[in-house]
Amino acid sequence: MGRRDELPTGIPIGGRLAVWRTRRGLTRAELADRAGMPPVHIAQWESGADWMDRHGSLAALAGALRLDPGELTGQPYAVVGSEHASVRAAAFNLRRQLAWQQDTDSGVEQVSDLAHRVRAAVAADEAGDDYVLARELPGLIRATDRTAAMSPPDHGRRAEHLRVRAHVLAARLLRRLGYRDLAWTFVHRACAGGAEMWVVVAEEIRLLIDLGLPEYAVARADRSEEIGNNAELLILKAFAEAMAGHRLRAGQSLSEAARRAEDKRSVAAVAVARAAVAVEYGAFDEVAEHTGTVDLSVLAPAARAHLLRVTAAAAARRGDIGLAVAALTEADEAAPWRLRLDPFARELIVALLARTSGEGQRRALRPLTEWIGPG
Repeated sequence: MGRRDELPTGIPIGGRLAVWRTRRGLTRAELADRAGMPPVHIAQWESGADWMDRHGSLAALAGALRLDPGELTGQPYAVVGSEHASVRAAAFNLRRQLAWQQDTDSGVEQVSDLAHRVRAAVAADEAGDDYVLARELPGLIRATDRTAAMSPPDHGRRAEHLRVRAHVLAARLLRRLGYRDLAWTFVHRACAGGAEMWVVVAEEIRLLIDLGLPEYAVARADRSEEIGNNAELLILKAFAEAMAGHRLRAGQSLSEAARRAEDKRSVAAVAVARAAVAVEYGAFDEVAEHTGTVDLSVLAPAARAHLLRVTAAAAARRGDIGLAVAALTEADEAAPWRLRLDPFARELIVALLARTSGEGQRRALRPLTEWIGPG
């Protein structure tokens, strides 16, 4: 389960793009034609004159090169530090659970105790604490599998619900780490109970987005029984539509999500989504308009880190390097593992380091660059 190539850890997406284009024997013009974009964009990414900040562009290039997008982002990332080693080890430990045989002599955990463990894992996920998740999820998967299989009928439905939630959390962590095939396995195991749960559908959509398949993500959202009344599914659908270049449809989905938002956190999530969609289609001046309406106090740390990363991306495009650095620093304080495993955050950090001249900004970026590794 090691890395797929021997390229340096900190090399930006443009550097990997140049390597893979050469391996495929393509000129920039030929690749641009296949990807449906101007050759100048490819030249700018490869030279470092520009950086990658749009999922749609990454997906188009990966598709044109017949690659998983992870080949261009460098995921899974090489280990930097002992905590990162523990987080990445979750992939091995979770894979091992797939081959585990139920031990009928070990007993069944009380459903109430198991529910407490699942709630703690959900809280860690919302906090962006992938280190805690990596330690807890393998045992939680084993416990929920055993309890769901052996619980009496009166507790069976609740135990199955807990099993599904644990499997979705595992899939989410594996997707962020870059082990998408293994993430799919856990999503499929989550579906084994038969009934469709929206959290499973949401993770399927996220996986399709990360695999560079936005049209499939939209289609999966549309097949969901809950798409019409679930704000989070509508938000994911909107991002996939923006990624596929369907700006009008994305706006319509976000408007519907806003109508379905039931509390302050959901309202804030829609505003964050509007900002992320604006970045995706290059409307960087709109981002501050959307992020300015967000009540940061209602966002969980992981969501706050995402908002700050989007803020930083737009600020960098507007030439406000100071704001971009400050936003990334704040995001790292809110949920460091979410930033460290985000390929677009890593790409932006490398780009900012090359564009900062002041010692203060470079000093602020230094802790962020240390975990990216050498370029």
